[in-house]
Amino acid sequence: MFTDSNPLAHSMEHPGMRNPQNILGPLTPLCTSTATVLIAALMLASAANAQSYPDRPVRVIVAQGPGGGTDSVTRIMTQRFVEIFGHSFVVDNRPGAGGNIAGEMAARAAPDGHTLLIVTPTHVINPSLYRNVLYDAIKDFAGVAHIVNAQYYLSVANSVPAANVKELLALAKTRSPRLTYASTGIGSANHLSGELLKSMAGIDMTHVPYKGGAPALSALMAGEVQVSFTSGVIIPHAKAGRLKTIAVTGNKRTPLAPDIPTMHEAGLPGYEVVGWYGMAAPAKTPKAVIDKLNATVNRVLPETRERYAALGMDLAGGSAADFDALLRIERDKWAKVVKMSGAKVE
Repeated sequence: MFTDSNPLAHSMEHPGMRNPQNILGPLTPLCTSTATVLIAALMLASAANAQSYPDRPVRVIVAQGPGGGTDSVTRIMTQRFVEIFGHSFVVDNRPGAGGNIAGEMAARAAPDGHTLLIVTPTHVINPSLYRNVLYDAIKDFAGVAHIVNAQYYLSVANSVPAANVKELLALAKTRSPRLTYASTGIGSANHLSGELLKSMAGIDMTHVPYKGGAPALSALMAGEVQVSFTSGVIIPHAKAGRLKTIAVTGNKRTPLAPDIPTMHEAGLPGYEVVGWYGMAAPAKTPKAVIDKLNATVNRVLPETRERYAALGMDLAGGSAADFDALLRIERDKWAKVVKMSGAKVE
């Protein structure tokens, strides 16, 4: 990912510098000195910009409405950012179009660190799902930090006569009309979690997309839909008896609900989906600003462990380069799931 070459030095290089026959001849000591001074000046300017960052309110774009899992993750982090930086970090909820509205808005923003985007698997799913995404989920963004991971919870409405995964699958194979399952939007990770379940279990269900986690959860508890893959916000509702949670999608049980089996344990070997949440910035945002934001995320995470745990989430962290690598890995993984499911959005 890193190389020994200096892109800035190359951009300043005259074409003849690589050609010993060029009439300008070799680079003189004066030219070398001047180039060194210019590079040093640019590095100092970048460091100064990072030191004064942020110098005004920062907009943090979220591709879901208020009250959903992504919104909750964001507000826990931005609350501490306000306290640390002394400037507002304004959460800008932009649901719709499977996250493309938020993604396009962030991609077109000035690359100065004053517009950030909270990203989830949806961010890297969309290029495979949509035919006309107006930005590149990888090239148009710089990863800032991996914030948390979360399992999804396979939950059913109380009206569904199934107490476990095997009973749900048996019901889905015989139920007429078909069971319906809610998601936070077409192409979201919990939508494709349902598509993966359909494919692996050989069942069919009708997808019902909502604009965010909160309305999808409300619909499930009201019995308007029968099934959903939800975030950890489901746990208090399950404990209160408002719905039934019958499996988790990760490869191990969660300590928040240790009695809930994994999908593998529940009878569907090989099924595994883990959600993640991270922060990204428009491409070409200065590295010094990215590094400052990354360091702050890693500082805040241990302080907010209990609040994220209450949402059923595990801390992640790591470098910006680590998160960039994860984005690429996840893009390739979900591209295979989309192709397998046949899901497409015009």
